[in-house]
Amino acid sequence: METILDLPIENKIFYAVLLFSWTVYLWEAYLAYRQRRIYRLTMHVPQELGKIMDTETFEKSRLYQLDKSNFSFWSGLYSETEGTLILLFGGIPFLWEVAGTVIASFGLGPEYEIFQSLSFLMLATLFSAFTGLPWSIYNTFVIEEKHGFNQQTLGFFLKDAVKKFIVTQCILLPVTSLLLYIIKIGGDFFFIYAWLFTLGVSLVLVTIYADYIAPLFDKFTPLPEGELKEEIESMSKSISFPLTKVYVVEGSKRSSHSNAYFYGFFKNKRIVLFDTLLEDYSPLNKDGEPETDTPTEDKSKLKNKKQGCNNPEVLAVLGHELGHWKLGHTVKNIVISQINSFLCFFLFAVLIGRKELFMAFGFYNIQPTLIGLMIIFQFIFSPYNEVLSFCLTVLSRRFEFQADSFARGMGRASELYSALIKLNKDNLGFPVADWLFSMWHYSHPPLLERLRALGGTKQD
Repeated sequence: METILDLPIENKIFYAVLLFSWTVYLWEAYLAYRQRRIYRLTMHVPQELGKIMDTETFEKSRLYQLDKSNFSFWSGLYSETEGTLILLFGGIPFLWEVAGTVIASFGLGPEYEIFQSLSFLMLATLFSAFTGLPWSIYNTFVIEEKHGFNQQTLGFFLKDAVKKFIVTQCILLPVTSLLLYIIKIGGDFFFIYAWLFTLGVSLVLVTIYADYIAPLFDKFTPLPEGELKEEIESMSKSISFPLTKVYVVEGSKRSSHSNAYFYGFFKNKRIVLFDTLLEDYSPLNKDGEPETDTPTEDKSKLKNKKQGCNNPEVLAVLGHELGHWKLGHTVKNIVISQINSFLCFFLFAVLIGRKELFMAFGFYNIQPTLIGLMIIFQFIFSPYNEVLSFCLTVLSRRFEFQADSFARGMGRASELYSALIKLNKDNLGFPVADWLFSMWHYSHPPLLERLRALGGTKQD
């Protein structure tokens, strides 16, 4: 113990970061182990679930979640080991030097810190993309394929991955360069300007995402005129939701999982529905043979895909989503996020001058701003980030109950009840959870808790 206490402050910081990182990993691994025991030992449908889940679906969901949990264990262990080795062997300062070599080939020296930072960022994200690719491929083409969710070909997957990387760089690099410039020239109050800049960027991205970024990856089409669209518009009008457009996104070309969301600010709100959510629009429900030559077993798999929700159930799901808006959950989340962002930038301004923070991670003679951001936000703030994440998870569950209650108040409790059961079945959600795992991880309440809150077991 005396030896540890006698270490220089930078060494204490380094080992404290490693210790906390592994403590968090072991805690997460313990929680996952508890949940895996539930998957392994709960072999039969609990009595209270008998009316809402058949034995076949229960077993499918159990095996699916067990496979996902096992995969998460190994990918998590790899990620934690990789991160530890990078820190122990000086991977961060090494990559910074490589970035310096890259810009030197263009005739730029170390005084061009922003260019070196952008080079470092691109190399780091490229490294992350390559090391994460095998895991992503296995998850998509082994686990998701095995359980009938994957709809992608390998060619589509790789093309999509390249496209995502390029789009990410096109956004990340200019934003980062401007942020670093603001920090450099901002003086004593740079943290205020940096916070305002990131606030502006986040609002712009939220505004343009579904109109300009998401369509690069998925096809968006206006919801056709008809009963469903009329009902959506009527429901929106009844609560003064300023709806302007309703889109259907072709999510079925990559996965049979379903989703729905709304976006936009002020008087320009749009609703996006995944085609896999809509019983009448999902290609997975179409009768007859697929258009392309498909093996018999794959045809059977497609034919037995999830059916989505009927129109009243879709309206109930949207009633829940609109409840988040009406109850101010979206605004509250933005406010919390921005208070947190401002606090982090303020503390960053306090800590950025501490040389020992840079020395702890191998930067003895230089203090690059980007590296400072990485060290402070990713490593030094990690205990705070864990506490905040847990608090937000608890708050999210509270918001979900409130949004369910709002939909119930609109007279859609029965439809939301059946929709939740269908969506849980379609996505092979396992309805039994370890209490500690659920408390720490679930941003949405477990299915049974939501059904009870909606009014108890629905009678057939």
